[in-house]
Amino acid sequence: MAVLTEEMKDLLRNQLAYVATVSDEGIPDIGPKMSLYAMDDSHLAYYERTAGQTYRNLRANGRLVVCVVDYAHKKGYRFRGTVVLHENDQIHADALAYADEHGLKHPAVVPVMTITQIEDLSPAHAGQTVVEN
Repeated sequence: MAVLTEEMKDLLRNQLAYVATVSDEGIPDIGPKMSLYAMDDSHLAYYERTAGQTYRNLRANGRLVVCVVDYAHKKGYRFRGTVVLHENDQIHADALAYADEHGLKHPAVVPVMTITQIEDLSPAHAGQTVVEN
C-alpha cells in the first residue's frame, strides 16, 4: 500500500476531490466527491450517495482514480487503487450515523480505496509517480 503524507491529507481535507472510474466497456466517468477523506495513511473513502454510474463502475470492476488539486498553489496528486464497497457493516453504519448527525443524505455504500499508486500533479513533476506498490 502507498502511504499518504500530511501534505496530501491536508489537500484532501481542504480541496474538492474528483473520482474517475471506467466501465467494463471502457466508458470513463468522473465526478466531484465532497465527502472524500483519508480514512488512514493508505486508504481513501467517500460516501456514495447517488449510486449512479460511478457506483455501477465500482461494483463492476473496483478500479478508482482520485484527483485533488490546490490550484492557487499549483500542487496536486492523483491516487490510484482498488475499492471495496462497504454496505451493511460497521463502516457503513458509522457513515449513516454521521449523515444523521449532520443532516445529510444517507450513503448507499462507502467505497474504501486501498491506494496503490500516487502521482504528483505539480507543473514541474506532472504525472511522475511518487509512490507505487
